[in-house]
Amino acid sequence: MKINKFEDIKAWQLARELVKQVYKLTSSGKFQKDFGLKDQIRRAAISVMSNFSEGFERNSINEFIQFLYIARGSAGEVRSQLYIALDLGYISKADFQEIFSKAEETSKAIFGFIKYLKSLKNNL
Repeated sequence: MKINKFEDIKAWQLARELVKQVYKLTSSGKFQKDFGLKDQIRRAAISVMSNFSEGFERNSINEFIQFLYIARGSAGEVRSQLYIALDLGYISKADFQEIFSKAEETSKAIFGFIKYLKSLKNNL
């Protein structure tokens, strides 16, 4: 199956949802006033989505895989920053769980896609 655009890939769609959730979460309350943490978690979420699309556009499986690893690392960064927000009382445990789960789901989907690409590469 040939993938013609990154927008069709489930892992990228999950990354897009993650960005929306992070922006919504950081737009109110105490979180909104912590400019450093707010900007950092937003940049990390955006990095997941952006590295996925940038890697896709390189038209090289090796480069795409490299960018996917970076995207996956950024998803981990989002999860880590969510702990900070929870510990500082910026978010509720329920909000933490919801977005943490989305970040984790995104990370797993990216890793699954990496494994898929590696299997394609090995069969060439």
